Amino acid sequence: MKMEGHYNNPIVLQRADPWVYKHTDGYYYFTGSVPGYQEIEVRRAKSLNELADAERHNVWQAHETGPLSRLIWAPEIHFIRGKWYIYFAASDNEKIRDEHHHHRMFVIENSSPNPFEGEWVEKGQIKTQQESFSLDGTVFTHRNELYYVWAQLGPAIPGNSNLYLSKMENPWTLTGKELLLSIPEYDWEKVGFKVNEGPAAIQRNGKVFITYSASATDENYCMGLLWADENSDLLDGYSWQKNPVPVFETSEENKLFGPGHNSFTVSEDGSQDLIIYHARPEKNHSGDPLDNPNRHAHVQAFTWDEQGFPVFGIPGE
Repeated sequence: MKMEGHYNNPIVLQRADPWVYKHTDGYYYFTGSVPGYQEIEVRRAKSLNELADAERHNVWQAHETGPLSRLIWAPEIHFIRGKWYIYFAASDNEKIRDEHHHHRMFVIENSSPNPFEGEWVEKGQIKTQQESFSLDGTVFTHRNELYYVWAQLGPAIPGNSNLYLSKMENPWTLTGKELLLSIPEYDWEKVGFKVNEGPAAIQRNGKVFITYSASATDENYCMGLLWADENSDLLDGYSWQKNPVPVFETSEENKLFGPGHNSFTVSEDGSQDLIIYHARPEKNHSGDPLDNPNRHAHVQAFTWDEQGFPVFGIPGE
């Protein structure tokens, strides 16, 4: 059995917001934010250690102008209802910190069984009920219904981004109620910026868990946890609870700073749950941390406690 200690961390260099999806064909499909923020790259391998030098394809390139031309952030690859989808955020403005917050969420689709073949078709913007800065969309299926979780600036809510939840009519269209799921309320969610972003869902032990990232993307970046009973109405705000402290944060001892924007997968033999996350090998000393490409993708096994909650431990543990 491949234990966590056998993973060659970091598994991929300079890929922030790492997303790993293990498909039925036995491949791990990996994507993440590419420095320069102008393309979407997908790579695949039969083991996580092989992703560093794996077969890779540039599946989509930013437009020359317009809303899909700048700052291509945090792509996620999913296989939904027999087709491949990649969700990502894009802007029409080079300024990372822009007062108009141009980022919006988009999705592309490929109907080929092999996502390295066929054509990736632009399905357009994921439109929400309030037209504002939005990013980091992810999807999960619960009781045969598709849900979408994302980060968005609430015009009437102080801060930079909150988390929202909605059902989907199809993989590119939201439908019905949009629930305000979480806002930055604790001190550890508001260092540098008031941020809840980068959600990822995992369902275990009768619960739906959503991890997310908080604060600025430097060494203060960390992960929080939301959960609801699997039998509850997920679009009822009272169904959800929030951990008052971070569940994964900087380890100075292990030189892993600002861990976050994670995804979940399982080990090669399926015996272990794994968290995939990015972290920096040092603190961000100057400039905007989003301009620093030293966020690398790491993998770590985690366990579950007696109450059925995930125990992520310490980065690099």
